Amino acid sequence: MGWFEALVLGVVQGLTEFLPISSSAHLRVTAAFAGWGDPGAAFTAVTQIGTELAVLLYFGRKIVRIIKHWFFSLYKKEYRHDPDSRLGWLIIIGSLPIAVLGLLFQDQIEHVFRDLRITATTLIVFGLLLLLADRIGKQDRDLDHLTVRHGLGFGFAQAMALIPGVSRSGGTITGGLLLGYKRADAAEYAFLLAVPAVLASGLYQLVKIGDGEGPAWGPTILATVVAFGVGYLVIAWLMSYIKKNSFLPFVIYRVALGVLLFVLVFTGVLDPNAGPVGS
Repeated sequence: MGWFEALVLGVVQGLTEFLPISSSAHLRVTAAFAGWGDPGAAFTAVTQIGTELAVLLYFGRKIVRIIKHWFFSLYKKEYRHDPDSRLGWLIIIGSLPIAVLGLLFQDQIEHVFRDLRITATTLIVFGLLLLLADRIGKQDRDLDHLTVRHGLGFGFAQAMALIPGVSRSGGTITGGLLLGYKRADAAEYAFLLAVPAVLASGLYQLVKIGDGEGPAWGPTILATVVAFGVGYLVIAWLMSYIKKNSFLPFVIYRVALGVLLFVLVFTGVLDPNAGPVGS
């Protein structure tokens, strides 16, 4: 992987990680269109560390408060029913599904699920599910209403993003909307819930960087840093946007991209398992 390729993919990762359009799908598709080949699950996971650092910065005060109150709740009774300590426990509980399923289906995630036909299908199907959830969800709950059952529901929705094209934020927000949460609250919990899962996945995949088969350290670090900067700007914009607007533009984009991918694959322009045919 060259420096220019890493720069472009870093921008793509930062732009698409928090929008409900799937960053892993866009990294895969961008590489295919450019003829660079699949950047791989390891590169995707490591560059996502950059975008999660953007979450830590944007929600820094809240995250520090959650960690502090959660820690206090281990030995101070007065903190056991505190909203922040409770949210800390629910983030842990909500992280269990993706941790278990990620380990169980690791081989499929790194190979089978990266077929562009699967990516196109998930872009369309989960885009329409997001539209449905945005339309029928009551959106009358905030994070104070979060329960263990809802936390697990969010968690299983997040786990679907192990398949490129689903979107970690999109899948989790869809689950939250179906559970009746407001757009901004569903998005905030989706971003917070992603932190432990993404950081764990990225650190786990670090051993594959620079091993002779995966991407080199230099370009990967560049892509991660770029993803951090771009991702922070996207979080700030999205959290403001969804307070007054629906997810319809993202749904239209997902469906259009999915249809385009199907056309390009079935007309032979793109190899579903590699870059452009003949590249």
